[in-house]
Amino acid sequence: MRHLLPTLKELTRTDMHIYDESSVQEKLLPRPYTDSDINVTRPVFVRSGTGSAYLYCSFLDQPNLPDEKGLPSTSSAKSTEHDPFPVTPSFFVPVPLISLSMELAQVIPLFAKSSILIVKNDRDEWTGYITASDVMNSLHQAYRLMEAYLETTLETAGSALSLIDEEAKVAYWTSGAENIFSIRKTDIIGQPAANFFPPERLQSLKTLYTGESVYRKQHQPRSDLFALINARPVRLDGRIVGAVAAEVDITTEIRLHQELLHMSSKIQHLEKAVARLHPETDPFARIKGSSPIIRQCLETIRKISTTPATVLIMGESGTGKELFAKAIHDLREPETAPFIAINCGAIPASLFESELFGYEKGAFSGADPKGKKGKIELAEGGTLFLDEIGEMPSELQVKLLRVLQERSYFPVGGTRTKQANCRIIAATNQDLPAMITRNQFREDLYYRLNVINLIIPPLRLRKEDIYELTQTFLQEFSLLYNRHIEVIPPELFKHLFEYDWPGNVRELRNVIERLTILTMDGEIKPEYLPDSLTSAKVNVPSEPEQTVANLKSAGKEVAHDPNVTDSQQEGHRPDHLAGVAREAANPSDTFPEQSSGSSYQQQMDAYEARLLLQYLKAAGGNKRTLAKQLGISRATLYNRMNRLGI
Repeated sequence: MRHLLPTLKELTRTDMHIYDESSVQEKLLPRPYTDSDINVTRPVFVRSGTGSAYLYCSFLDQPNLPDEKGLPSTSSAKSTEHDPFPVTPSFFVPVPLISLSMELAQVIPLFAKSSILIVKNDRDEWTGYITASDVMNSLHQAYRLMEAYLETTLETAGSALSLIDEEAKVAYWTSGAENIFSIRKTDIIGQPAANFFPPERLQSLKTLYTGESVYRKQHQPRSDLFALINARPVRLDGRIVGAVAAEVDITTEIRLHQELLHMSSKIQHLEKAVARLHPETDPFARIKGSSPIIRQCLETIRKISTTPATVLIMGESGTGKELFAKAIHDLREPETAPFIAINCGAIPASLFESELFGYEKGAFSGADPKGKKGKIELAEGGTLFLDEIGEMPSELQVKLLRVLQERSYFPVGGTRTKQANCRIIAATNQDLPAMITRNQFREDLYYRLNVINLIIPPLRLRKEDIYELTQTFLQEFSLLYNRHIEVIPPELFKHLFEYDWPGNVRELRNVIERLTILTMDGEIKPEYLPDSLTSAKVNVPSEPEQTVANLKSAGKEVAHDPNVTDSQQEGHRPDHLAGVAREAANPSDTFPEQSSGSSYQQQMDAYEARLLLQYLKAAGGNKRTLAKQLGISRATLYNRMNRLGI
């Protein structure tokens, strides 16, 4: 609003008399000027021979003028060489000269020397004068206009606007603020804001002390009030002199949203109840993700579902192996077919046989007199899902092998065989071929289970799915915990994408649940993340043997069909590993400490490929011999070579 301030041209008066030094000597000056008759009598200015300006005024009307040495005085009627103005009784006051091009802020300090200033143009001609009283009146009028404009604008904005000064006292309080906070402006203006609100909840105070600006941030100035606030510091000459805040009451919206969340939670429970009665027609509905590697898994499931073959699902812990097993079941079984899951690692060995095969009445002391059906019988006509098959006790592995071979079994205490009329899906997060070499898992059972295997990729290999998974879990937990999540900052996703997720989707789900629980104001903050995400470091293997040992876990990372030939393996080499293959073709004796343009994982893959090629060359190119030397199966070796692009 600088245009409301008066300009020097608008303040300049032209009703004046100008005389030179000779006129004074000849006593041709009119009646002296007095402040009391400025609007009646034109002021008289005298230009000295040196170009200085003087105001000719009555000495009697200037009792407070300074008695400075060198000013023209009327104490003597005699003219001297240094005092050419001997007019009595009068006084000549020095007047500063100003230019029209000067700013008003530059001119105001000059009024300390004189209440009148002479204005000159670019040609050094005197064009008029300005008075301190005119400037004060104009500035006061401009202030009144700006105050009226500002107050009307703030009241029309519709927000609760407040301003605190550098002493944290309320300097402005609109009627909108009165309505929201039920505090009259007459009661709060001039008072410390902390007298009316808890200091820790006042964003204005934080902005005043830290200079922080916020935009549409949800906060609670009181326990019964929710608001969206915009706040900025007020700066003058480079320092903070106050803070202004604009708040919009969203308490009603928050309460409505909470009610909506409550109703949505009820609807979700009803949907789950309906889903149990009418199962989801899309078997892949619960599998979230659209990355190429997940789409490839889903395509494999579609192929598997056309057959009743036994399936072995392999993947790290937390990848969601049971979801994929359920999808296979839903695709190839009728809606009424049962899906029975049993965790082989959660049942004691002494009870496992009775849980799996059931028992006849009186089979052992403490048994149900009527007997009990086993999981195999309960899964009749459907699917039996054996989770963590690697944890199955050794003595039961042979009995499960018989079920797979003969499709029959004896219940505990029974004398007649029962038919196993169900499809088997097994899952594990362990390297079964390595367990076979350690005599921890039966080789014949492994080949019976591994008719078709499905490798579930870890989350670190499909990080593009993190966004979709995060949104899904946020929706789930915001309903569960009645939280309103409005803002997800980009830096939060930066942390999520940089983390390697050793716990996979289960770990991500737990992290999102934690974030939802800790978020009270609608905005998830990065500091709510667990320390494992914000301080995670990459562990660099120090010995080449560690890289070789990784071959034993290869089956957890890349899908492999044991019926695929060597040439087919080479034909299905992923494009993104072409660079690794090229580096492996030129092995070097040492592994570089750093390679510009390559990630840590790419450098490790290249080094591992070179090392594997050296071992393969030493074995004469015989993959069976190399697999035996490394203590892994040939299928695992093929998986690793395929992943490295060899």
